[in-house]
Amino acid sequence: MYITSPSGSSSALPITSLFPFLYFMIQDLRVAKREEDIGFYAGFLGASYMVGRGFASIFWGMVADRIGRKPVILFSILSTIVFNTLFGLSVKYWMAITTRLLLGALNGFLAPIKAYCIEVCRNDQQALGMSTVNTAWGLGLAQPAKQYPHIFHDKSIFGRFPYLLPCLCISILATLALISCIWLPETLHKHTNLEMVVQTADASTTQEHTEVPKKSLLKNWPLMSSIITYCVFSLHDTAYSEIFSLWTVSDRKYGGLSFSSKEVGQVLTVAGATLLVYQIFIYRWLDKTLGTINSTRFASALSIPIIAAYPFMTHLSGVRLGVALYIAAMIKSSLAITRVSGTSLLQNNAVPQGQRGAANGIATTLMSLFKSAAPAGAGIIFSWAQRRQHAAFFPGDQMVFLLLNLTEVLGLLLTFKPFLAVPEHYK
Repeated sequence: MYITSPSGSSSALPITSLFPFLYFMIQDLRVAKREEDIGFYAGFLGASYMVGRGFASIFWGMVADRIGRKPVILFSILSTIVFNTLFGLSVKYWMAITTRLLLGALNGFLAPIKAYCIEVCRNDQQALGMSTVNTAWGLGLAQPAKQYPHIFHDKSIFGRFPYLLPCLCISILATLALISCIWLPETLHKHTNLEMVVQTADASTTQEHTEVPKKSLLKNWPLMSSIITYCVFSLHDTAYSEIFSLWTVSDRKYGGLSFSSKEVGQVLTVAGATLLVYQIFIYRWLDKTLGTINSTRFASALSIPIIAAYPFMTHLSGVRLGVALYIAAMIKSSLAITRVSGTSLLQNNAVPQGQRGAANGIATTLMSLFKSAAPAGAGIIFSWAQRRQHAAFFPGDQMVFLLLNLTEVLGLLLTFKPFLAVPEHYK
């Protein structure tokens, strides 16, 4: 089970690690003519990964159902190593867009690893296993020659390519994950009798499932309703990640906090470290106590006041600002994992093993389309909001977080009947 954690992080980190330095990267690429336009270009760069993944995810899910989970996982991690490193070497906006697009298209990791997680974990371990798939955090390592001049020289490779170091760190982590996959057992088993019991790779650590005749995934409402809810939450989380990073580094005259890339990376790193503790010691207990659906609802409802508090942090400074921001970021990341993991568990328990790869491919495709719209939309909205910072009705920063909260409310409503259909496993 625990092999999913380093592998999952090596896939998810290329997404979230971009946000701490995205604002500064757009500045250095010199595509934005005005400071207020940086969010616009940042949005499309952030969306390019999701566009690529959206086009290819169903294909990778079907491949995983045909030839196995392990080959797709290995190829996906290898593509992460190559194209994430190339992204760090980008010196033109079109180069950055292209490498992110290819990185998303060739990374078919998410669909098979979610199926794998359900197949290799016992019932009481599924919540923990699924949550580790989505774990990621930011790295405050961009522009090392500027942040750490006593270590990195301006004429060194990290001086000439200021965003290579965080990308290289992720590629090294992905390389370690690739090596660890040597010991990864295959869990896909083919049977001629659809009624027989499916045994996963290790009988001592897995649960038994009884296969049922396959039906159209698009007509499987427990699956599709959970996917739609998952997509709304994913849209919210991606928009939040981009807006949080843009908001913290933007100037205070635009309603931001004037943070550096290093400071944003530190906040996200602490939130990520807290997230690991939450997953290991709290989330599994919460899922067992409240149940998957109620814990998802609880996390969604609690996210609303947290997000509403962000724009008022601009009135704080020093230690009070640091304490408030760190606590909010830590709680928000834990709540996000709770929601996404809960809806992922519902999806994977709504289909038999032979359809899990394809089902997760559909979920990843739709989620990627939502996530590709999120950073582009968030960037446009953020740029628009900065131009109306002194409006009487919901000034810029308040309007941005209000719109974030509206998507959270929508996701919360979708977790209730009659929209959400519960898989038989949870009845």
